[in-house]
Amino acid sequence: MQPLIQISPPSRKLSAQGFALWNLGFRPFFLLAAGFAALSMLVWMANYFQLYAQPLATISPSQWHAHEMLYGFAFAVIAGFLLTAVKNWTGIQTLHGRPLLGLAACWIIARSVMLIAPGQVLLAAIFDLLFNGWLIVAVAHPIIKVKQWRQLGVLSKIIFLTAGNAAFYTQALGWTANGAHAALWIGLLLNVSLIMVISRRILPMFIERGVKEEVTLKNSAWIDRLLMLCLAALLINILTVNAETLNVLLGLTISLSAGFRLWRWHTPGIWQVPLLWSFYCGLWLINLGFLLYATSFFAHSISVILAIHCWAIGGIGAITLAMMARVSLGHTGRNIHTPPRSVVWVFGLVIFATLSRVLLPIVLPEFYRLSVMLAAGGWIAAFTLFAIVYWPILSQPRIDGTPG
Repeated sequence: MQPLIQISPPSRKLSAQGFALWNLGFRPFFLLAAGFAALSMLVWMANYFQLYAQPLATISPSQWHAHEMLYGFAFAVIAGFLLTAVKNWTGIQTLHGRPLLGLAACWIIARSVMLIAPGQVLLAAIFDLLFNGWLIVAVAHPIIKVKQWRQLGVLSKIIFLTAGNAAFYTQALGWTANGAHAALWIGLLLNVSLIMVISRRILPMFIERGVKEEVTLKNSAWIDRLLMLCLAALLINILTVNAETLNVLLGLTISLSAGFRLWRWHTPGIWQVPLLWSFYCGLWLINLGFLLYATSFFAHSISVILAIHCWAIGGIGAITLAMMARVSLGHTGRNIHTPPRSVVWVFGLVIFATLSRVLLPIVLPEFYRLSVMLAAGGWIAAFTLFAIVYWPILSQPRIDGTPG
């Protein structure tokens, strides 16, 4: 099976001097995603504690917050990852230089409008959907050119995410009444689904190559198919009849099936490797999210919002940090087995943020606002630290002098 991201030395040498931010997609988009994750959370906290009121007419502040996390932050990580991965899948150069700068500019304009002047949502919609469409073309062209049809499953999720983003803007522009509700569930579960698909491809390989002991990890095709079928069914059910019994059954099935797969992937050596245990913990937090979602329908002390934040902070947040940390090292010629020591703090802070936001309200519901503050603080600190530590790694040329 072809790994999702291969790290192979290019054939020609370049100077190791200069500014390399626009050499390959992961460089600008990982930094932009990290910076925006921290900045947008600061804005949301100011809004949450009524220190700042955004001029929003057709969407709620919480819908704005969720959109910017799912379609702003997460989509930037996806863009950086796929523009880098597709180059390795196909051997065809993806966006770099001025075209990459143009793609990033579309994202920056959309995010800036949504942060500073969300009342000008039409402008944000134009540039955001232009960014989405441009990314689809940039990813699809090399895949189709070399006929790697097996990658169309990943591409299809990006297309559906773009459709979800468009649905959000239909409500933000006052054209529909429920577009945001559908868009946010699409964005959340498709991001989770994309993480689970990519994890199934690469994490066993990462573990086999990253631990000291010899281990061979196996995947079961029936579990893979069951998980994708249940995720699709859950999303369709939520967006249509929203039958509670079916939500419970599907949530428990996903949690148990994915948990069994993670149990089969476990080996003690991962706990000595930060780039492995962070990924592994993030997947378990996704599992916890599905368990919380299922139990929220019959346990009054557990709300759906806790499951949503378990998926969003612990799943999307922790795993994107783990992936960005690894890809950034490997694709700049550095040793993935010796990451910066501070990554332990980065991963620990985002896991702390998850547990504060999800478990503290269950154990001590009277400290709900404190749980929000602690989670926001952990999230902001984690992504700020990542941006500071990885700025020189992402902005400077590869240390081996090769392109990328």
